[in-house]
Amino acid sequence: MNERVEPVSENGARPRIDRSMVDESRYEKHGGFPKVSRARIGDNFGPFVEAMRTLQDLAVCVDASDEVFGAALAKANELVDLLEPHRAPELQGPAGRAVELPGRGNLLLLPWRTVEAGPGGITMAGEFRRYHLGGNGAAHGGVLPLLFDDLLGMIVHYAGRPISRTAYLHVNYRKITPLETPLTVRGRVDRIEGRKTFITAELVDEQGETLADCEGLMVQLLPWQP
Repeated sequence: MNERVEPVSENGARPRIDRSMVDESRYEKHGGFPKVSRARIGDNFGPFVEAMRTLQDLAVCVDASDEVFGAALAKANELVDLLEPHRAPELQGPAGRAVELPGRGNLLLLPWRTVEAGPGGITMAGEFRRYHLGGNGAAHGGVLPLLFDDLLGMIVHYAGRPISRTAYLHVNYRKITPLETPLTVRGRVDRIEGRKTFITAELVDEQGETLADCEGLMVQLLPWQP
C-alpha cells in the first residue's frame, strides 16, 4: 500500500510509523502487481463498513422466527439492489484502500489497527468478533492464518523489501484464542535470502501469553508474475 494517512486508534492516538525503508517505486519495478493508492472516502463509508460487520455478527448468532428472517431477507435484497449498480473493478472501490479504517475497510480482513510499524516489524491490536467463532467460545482456527498473512504483507512493505507474495505460512496453535478479547499480534523479518523474506510473528493476550505463532516465507515477484 502507498498510503500516507495511518489509522487512528480508538483512544484517538496515532500509531508509531517509520517509513524510512519504504520504496514505493518497487510497485513499478517488480512483477505485475498493481500500484495501490489510498482511497479518499466520505463520512459514511466507515460507519457503513462497521454496520456490515455488525450484520455479519448478527447473521451467525441470531435465533429468530422465520418471519423475522423473511423480513431481514427482504431488507438484504433491498441493499443488494441499491449497491449492485455501483459494482466496480478491483482498486476502484474504497474497500481495501481506506487505510484509516480497521482492516482498511475490507470486510474480508480482520478489523485490527496498526499500533507500530517500521523496518523492525509491525504490531497490531484488535479482537475476534462473534462472526469469527469456531466453537465453544474460540476463534475459528482458519481466521488466524488470515490475520498473520495480512501482517506478513505489511511487514515486507515496511521492511523495504520488493513486492512479494506468500509462499509458505505455518501456524502453531498454542492456546485457545478467545472472542471479544483485546489481543495483540506482532511480527518481524527473521532473515533474508535473495528473493526470499522469512518472517516470524505471534499472537498474544493482555497477559503476554502466546496464543499462536507463525513462520512465513514471502517471495519477491519476478517481472512477469502477477
